[in-house]
Amino acid sequence: MSALYMIVGTLVALGVLVTFHEFGHFWVARRCGVKVLRFSVGFGMPLLRWHDRRGTEFVIAAIPLGGYVKMLDEREGEVAAEELDQSFNRKSVRQRIAIVAAGPIANFLLALVFFWALAILGSQQVRPVIGDVEAGSIAAKAGLSAGQEIVAIDGEPTTGWAAVNLQLVRRLGESGALQVLVREQGATVDSPRQLELDKWLKGADEPDPIRSLGIRPWRPALPPVLAELDPKGPAQAAGLKTGDRLLALDGQSLNDWQQVVDWVRVHPDTKIVLHVERDGAQIDVPVTLASRGESKAPNGYLGAGVKAVDWPPQMLREVSYGPLEAIGEGPDGPGP
Repeated sequence: MSALYMIVGTLVALGVLVTFHEFGHFWVARRCGVKVLRFSVGFGMPLLRWHDRRGTEFVIAAIPLGGYVKMLDEREGEVAAEELDQSFNRKSVRQRIAIVAAGPIANFLLALVFFWALAILGSQQVRPVIGDVEAGSIAAKAGLSAGQEIVAIDGEPTTGWAAVNLQLVRRLGESGALQVLVREQGATVDSPRQLELDKWLKGADEPDPIRSLGIRPWRPALPPVLAELDPKGPAQAAGLKTGDRLLALDGQSLNDWQQVVDWVRVHPDTKIVLHVERDGAQIDVPVTLASRGESKAPNGYLGAGVKAVDWPPQMLREVSYGPLEAIGEGPDGPGP
């Protein structure tokens, strides 16, 4: 059923995008004095059709995978003398450029309105609370620690991890001080921290700003019980199955899936042994990890995932903006 909803949702979204795109061409063409012969949403057999007082035929067709606006044009057929001034090819270069560009511009404006509306309606965001700080990292040297909430970066409020990431991205490749405001658990006063950057992540192909500072976002514990497998991944090839509980990795006890993620990430193309509980019995499963990402610094890849768990209510917040505040604001995702 979920697949059906996804298909229907995709078709509806595509239909909206196509309609706005073609309406952009249509609206500007008419403003430029071009006669529009047909405005069609979709292809194939027409389901609905009607004409307006200017003679334009409007069509809704059976296959919602595109659309088009057909304009009067001498290059596509004979045009009556009294309608030559309404032909697309008779318009100035500026007018023709405007008509052609109007479709993409309409979609861009639609996206702005969509994100503006989402900002007003609000979204649920995860509070940017630090889960752990890597010893010796930039964050550790600045005094950041587990349990602190990142309140602002360089004076800009950070309501969620997406906002944190956005502010950090703005400093990529720079040197100097990064000003971070943090709030300790239970505190009412915020404390400033200064992170020193030196050509930070300059030239990185796939930068991970948060992790590169040595910060690991707080997450609820995830039991290391496999819930999904990549059909072409190392886990599947090694014989691991959904429902397997990972007890140990190369002899190291496992209590949280994040332990697996962290270890695998820094061990590409490595042979490991997973101690697994399956159907009440314990077995050892040899696995050869794959690699993904940059060729100079690839990440290890297991090809397995676990079931998500609910976030504690105190770690979530509802964020919304007024109509004016929402201008320029985009929705942050629900997680880091």
